[in-house]
Amino acid sequence: MNIEEITDTLSSLVLVWGLQIIFALLTLIIGLWLAKKISGFLKSRMDTRGVDATISQFVAKLVYVLIVAFVIIAVLGKVGVETTSLIAIMGAAGLAVGLALQGSLSNFASGVLLIIFRPIRAGDFVEAAGVSGVVEEVSMFSTRLVTGDNKLVILPNTAVASGAIVNYSAKPERRVDLMIGVSYDANLAEVKAVLNGVVEADERVLQDKGITVAVHTLADSSVNLVVRAWVKTGDYWPVYFSLTENVKVKLDEAGIGIPYPQVDVHMAKAD
Repeated sequence: MNIEEITDTLSSLVLVWGLQIIFALLTLIIGLWLAKKISGFLKSRMDTRGVDATISQFVAKLVYVLIVAFVIIAVLGKVGVETTSLIAIMGAAGLAVGLALQGSLSNFASGVLLIIFRPIRAGDFVEAAGVSGVVEEVSMFSTRLVTGDNKLVILPNTAVASGAIVNYSAKPERRVDLMIGVSYDANLAEVKAVLNGVVEADERVLQDKGITVAVHTLADSSVNLVVRAWVKTGDYWPVYFSLTENVKVKLDEAGIGIPYPQVDVHMAKAD
């Protein structure tokens, strides 16, 4: 083979491989762009239709990952890599990685269950895994909560799904419960009238749901009465704090004592 033939062969190889590499790069760039656009389009459409933010975020991320995986396999096929063998190798490697990452896969499975059954949603105030806060996001592997003092807590999905979840935002209405202790010398009828008046005066209380004021316990140093009233879920804490303060003020105005722990000490003279 003379130099001219070698040059022609090299030129042909460069031309063929150069075109394949260019096509592969174009496929990668266009594929990544499409993955981003398609996932973004799906999320925006779901948000427009009022789909829960947790589901829309999860579906968008899942679609993006699947498209990127497909694009990478297509790019490797463009440059001459045997994708059938590659898929088999990836499957074997995925099994090995799966065994090594059982905890992460468990978090992923728990995340799927949380997203499908939706015991919590973005924006809900919940208590999960011993932490209370507003749900910011339920992702594939973790749940992000923002506490009342604005701390971000990231919980593994397994911890959230495997324990009890208290969702304070799930229902539109909540009941405010107060325990009020008064002196044994107090007139119970007068005490009940004062407590009823405090609750009825608050416009945020749902009067049609009924108000309960009743004797709960005859304690060691006080008669404990329970006060129960229904409010909108968003008004729970403002009403709770307001009723607690107003009860103290109105009982003071009525001259009704609220007992507190005290100890009587008797001194005996020594002979």
